[in-house]
Amino acid sequence: MASSVTASLQTGNLRSVFLGKRNAVYVPSAPVTRVRLMRKTIQCKESRIGKQPIEVPSNVTVTLEGQGLQAQGPLGQLAITYPREVKVEREDSGILWVKRTIETKRANQMHGLFRTLTNNMVVGVSKGFDKKLLLVGVGYRAMVEGKVLVLNLGFSHPVKMEIPEGIQVKVEESTRITVSGYDKAAIGQFAASVRKWRPPEPYKGKGVRYDDEIIRRKEGKAGKKK
Repeated sequence: MASSVTASLQTGNLRSVFLGKRNAVYVPSAPVTRVRLMRKTIQCKESRIGKQPIEVPSNVTVTLEGQGLQAQGPLGQLAITYPREVKVEREDSGILWVKRTIETKRANQMHGLFRTLTNNMVVGVSKGFDKKLLLVGVGYRAMVEGKVLVLNLGFSHPVKMEIPEGIQVKVEESTRITVSGYDKAAIGQFAASVRKWRPPEPYKGKGVRYDDEIIRRKEGKAGKKK
């Protein structure tokens, strides 16, 4: 062994004897310790909203085709496509169940979301939804001209908004706006667009706000004491 090491040192070839590079200084290698990672299975709890049944009224027709669902009622027709994480099952009594197809965190989130969207569809085409807005401010007025909502909100010109299909807008006492229809998402979007023109300010509460909206008031700047 000594003779082989000496021969290697004379030729400068350390690779055949030591665990190092050729023509390099020998550094003893430290033992490698293998660490085992323990895999822990995460169990997702069932969504409290997703596990609730959906009752379909007698005046609503529901059609299931693969991952798609279509609901038709006296107020209109809506359709939705489900992701691969969830599926819909229908009982003979007409009750709908939204269930998960896999056990993941995303599937648990999709479970509750699409159960809510499905219930909104069934309620929308049978009963409908509405959203109420209030105009607070001197000279703030609203009126409906055909399919256009006209708002006077203190600007130099009136604001005109075209009313989308499937949405009805009613104005009472020039300061109360009721947006109704069968698509809850479209109603909320249009109402938010109206409110966006003049959001309520926190000092006097002037602006366009929802009927059930609570505005946190702020105190105005106090004058200098004499």
